[in-house]
Amino acid sequence: MLRILAPAALIAAAALVPSTAFAEKITLERLFASPAIAGPTPRLLKLSPDGRLATLLRNRPDDAERFDLWAIDTRTGKARMLVDSRKVGTGAALSEAEKMQRERLRIGGSKGIVAYDWAPDGQHILVPLDGDLYLADLAGGVQRLTDSPETELDATVSDKGRFVSYVREGNLHVIDIASRGDRALTTDGGGTTSWGVAEFVANEELDRRRGHWWAPDDSLIAVARVDESKVEVSSRAAIGAEGTTLFQQRYPRAGTPNAAVELWLMKPDGSGRVKADLGTDPDIYIARVNWLPDASAILVQRLNRAQDRLDMLRVDARTGASTVLFSETAETWVNVNGNLHALRDGGLIWSSERDGYDHLYLWKDGAFRQLTHGKWAVEKLVGVDEKAGQLFFTGFADSTLEQHLYALDYRQGGEPRRLTAAGTWNDAVMDGAAARAIVTTTRPDQPKQVWLADAAGKRLAWIEENAVKGSHPLAPYVGDLVKPAYGTIKAADGATDLDYAMLVPPGLKPGEKAPAFVFVYGGPHAHTVKRDFFDLRMQYLAQQGWVVFMLDNRGMGDRGKAFEDPIHLQMGKPEVADQLKGVEWLKAQPFVDPAKVAVMGWSYGGYMTLKLLEAAPGTFAAGVSVAPVTRWELYDTAYTERYLGNPAKDKAPYDGASALDNATAIADPLLLVHGMADDNVLFEHSTALMAKLQDASKPFETMVYPGKTHSISGQATSLHLWRTIEAFLNRTVKAAK
Repeated sequence: MLRILAPAALIAAAALVPSTAFAEKITLERLFASPAIAGPTPRLLKLSPDGRLATLLRNRPDDAERFDLWAIDTRTGKARMLVDSRKVGTGAALSEAEKMQRERLRIGGSKGIVAYDWAPDGQHILVPLDGDLYLADLAGGVQRLTDSPETELDATVSDKGRFVSYVREGNLHVIDIASRGDRALTTDGGGTTSWGVAEFVANEELDRRRGHWWAPDDSLIAVARVDESKVEVSSRAAIGAEGTTLFQQRYPRAGTPNAAVELWLMKPDGSGRVKADLGTDPDIYIARVNWLPDASAILVQRLNRAQDRLDMLRVDARTGASTVLFSETAETWVNVNGNLHALRDGGLIWSSERDGYDHLYLWKDGAFRQLTHGKWAVEKLVGVDEKAGQLFFTGFADSTLEQHLYALDYRQGGEPRRLTAAGTWNDAVMDGAAARAIVTTTRPDQPKQVWLADAAGKRLAWIEENAVKGSHPLAPYVGDLVKPAYGTIKAADGATDLDYAMLVPPGLKPGEKAPAFVFVYGGPHAHTVKRDFFDLRMQYLAQQGWVVFMLDNRGMGDRGKAFEDPIHLQMGKPEVADQLKGVEWLKAQPFVDPAKVAVMGWSYGGYMTLKLLEAAPGTFAAGVSVAPVTRWELYDTAYTERYLGNPAKDKAPYDGASALDNATAIADPLLLVHGMADDNVLFEHSTALMAKLQDASKPFETMVYPGKTHSISGQATSLHLWRTIEAFLNRTVKAAK
């Protein structure tokens, strides 16, 4: 999936807000220094099985990129570090396999602990670190489970807590926690074959992170077997500061063979192995795997290669025989999500877009009953309390700008009850009984706050209050941040409302005109205009005199299928037309200098920057394109074919979507940026563009980063990148006559 490495949200100003006399100005140096200026940024929030502890990964005050494991008592609010990554870790270099997995999780620049898993006994936590596995107890003790030169991947604790499973060199291993015996359940892994891990496109594009799943009673494991022998080999050069490493990466470009994936069921000792019947078509995706509560069967979401049909299979755990329970179909594509909960009475809580918006349904005995209704979308099913008949979800019932936590009686029906405060953006995780929730809340004037709530939404305790006062890193700067406001404009179709957000420089005098900075993403499933905490890089630009503008165009997410579908077979057209409508509106504002409008985007946004410059020469004073896709044939199957079809069958949509074919139309100053070890949008995308422009004697500027992947991360690197961008924009836009 192309990554939103853009602001989480851009903030608009309803009026020209004067600078506060005693506030300090943000600097780029402070933005990328430690401690993190927005305060702690906790990750992987979880509740212990008994609900007594909330656990999270917290970054260190002296190193914002290093994370340790913390626990917070939910009764007293007392916090303590459970595992110090500096004391436990070996400091060993990460393997290429682990680096790639971290890239899939968008944590490529992180250090220390990046994952953990609660044991069901609530007394132990599994912690992978530096390629090995550790078992931590609540008293602060840490025991080492593995000690090998190879990396242990995808480690997890079984549902009853008897076993730890992991993958080493393509084979699935199981450790008996009581005896510490370590057994390899498979032996033919290695090379192009692997057991128990998600293949590249499932991990990157379908958001399926796992490749093996324990039965609720620990009796069986469902295990994916992946054969990549037919996947094309791509020579990926990771060009670093001290040399180049050439990786022979199995990368399934659009229109080429995918990995062949099978699903097997076996006992914890590897015996009793049966193959799941996934049908006669081998060219499919396994989108999700879930066990039924009684361990009698697994539910497998089978997605066809065209991604216009998803079948829910019930696979018998003992025989592997399968039946289709129901199917979801679409004329364009079916969106995959994780909103499935198997009830103990045989019913399923399920999420479907069959009425045009993502809503929750109760499926039972072959029939559906719709639980949520309206022209708004459900985002995530968070928890189900079967005893009380309550379900909890996040979604957009109130506004496309606000994501809230809601509760609903799925037996009695009725309207959802909002549990979070108006004017905020919220995410949540719940315990297994759906009795407690950890809620993460932000708003335009408040960075992330994390709190423990009961099922009624009442705050029981702060987990991370992150109040901007006193010694908080943001406190000296908060008085000079721009006040937010939002609005809508009509899309290029003249009918659809598009959300925008804008920052107006503080202290701008009436009649004064400022240069404008358009930050674009524009890609599928993204949602960037929202009432959460603003990106401080954008605040910095506003304080430097830029009007900052962002628009969510058609084709982006959380607005229903009719909003998403215009890009089907038409990438680079409706979203470009919508963004140009936004720029037209922006240039008409009395405080914007229409001759000084710049555009920048990253990943899909980098692609959009190129397409905008090509479509409307002279509209922009300059453009910055970071890690862009330039030819969709070079990108992977699952993402690209979902929107453009299979180029082996019809190449025309790819020709129309290319950013290379019309690249010589670019007439405005361009800065092209790419990481030279990017394993997602390969460096080849930018070198192809460079060659095209050079062959046409078209001038452009470029900055490449040795050893850096798609995120181009790291404190020093980030500072260098944004200094480069600012200098380019000041020279080509601000200083232009």
